[in-house]
Amino acid sequence: MAFSERVSRLKSSLIREILAAAQRPQVMSFAGGLPAEAMLPNVEWADMPLSMGQYGMSEGEPALREVLAAQARALGVPCEASQVLVVSGSQQTLDLAAKLYIDKGTEILLEAPTYLAALQIFQLFGADCITVPQEADGPDLAQLRARLEKHKPAFIYLIPTFQNPSAVRYSDAKREAVAALLDEFGVTLIEDEPYRELTFDGGSATPIVSRLKKASWIYTGTVSKTLLPGLRVGYLIASPDLFPHLLKLKQSADLHTNRVGQWQALQWIGTEKFQHHLVELRDFYRGRRDAFQCALETHFSDLADWNVPQGGLFFWLTLKQPLDTRTLLKAALANDVAFMPGEPFFPEPDEHHGHLRLNFSHIDPARLDEGLKRLAAVVRDAQRAEAA
Repeated sequence: MAFSERVSRLKSSLIREILAAAQRPQVMSFAGGLPAEAMLPNVEWADMPLSMGQYGMSEGEPALREVLAAQARALGVPCEASQVLVVSGSQQTLDLAAKLYIDKGTEILLEAPTYLAALQIFQLFGADCITVPQEADGPDLAQLRARLEKHKPAFIYLIPTFQNPSAVRYSDAKREAVAALLDEFGVTLIEDEPYRELTFDGGSATPIVSRLKKASWIYTGTVSKTLLPGLRVGYLIASPDLFPHLLKLKQSADLHTNRVGQWQALQWIGTEKFQHHLVELRDFYRGRRDAFQCALETHFSDLADWNVPQGGLFFWLTLKQPLDTRTLLKAALANDVAFMPGEPFFPEPDEHHGHLRLNFSHIDPARLDEGLKRLAAVVRDAQRAEAA
């Protein structure tokens, strides 16, 4: 059977495989970035016009685009509704951007670690992934400059607010410095902000795209982490030079994003009830984060180091005695606990052993302590076996 050359680069998503394996009710899962089902809001459908069942505009519902543009302008993003494209989850933004920029061998620049589903898309299209290491407040600026001087990446992909997987939030100074470097070298920025609203300390610096003076940009977000992931409604906002190309790519992909989900998103975004929901959501997740931190201190303090996330959905652990965390999966699942190994978050997974990404939003608090206790035991057994 003659498939395209691209298919030879297609990798399955380890996170999707783990989530499938973790479907058994007895499994305690720290694997996926799943919102807490208890915090999914009750939604009403009775008032939805029948016309929403008809085909719609490729750009998205005009009223939703207006609301999203107003929300972005409030963050300092310079845009009009004409620059907003409603997409099928912000995952589709990454697919469209890859189609726009990447041929086999195209150089792109990424944080290390970075979002593994972005890596999956970029590598599928044949990108040559160049990375910049993360520090506690954002990328290593000296290394970022060195990469930009040596290479001419088609774009840089960044998650500056509660990064997935590391939970790093860029400082204001790093955001300014990154923007200045991208302007200097003329490199397009793709800024992914799915976790911006999930801040636990009230802090939230303005996006990097709002600080750019010359470089092209794509800013993307979603309602998946704040409303309902099942709606599959996200958005991208692009600089005027990029928008027409992204629109054509969207048309060729799926004509338009589902209007039913767009209608539901419009009932919430920008409303008082949505602001109230976000306050409740932050309080709920802050409590879960705090409980997770206590349980980690009990079971992992001798095994790993980590920073307490100030937002988002994840803890990023670095083992004091590194090992390939992918080798722990079988034993963990045999003990009815699931987690996400750290290696797949790097373009060269075999060069980055010893990290685990743990989700704190989804697990039942009553099972949290037992789950981390079992996971810690799996890590200890593996380290003893490796030392022997």
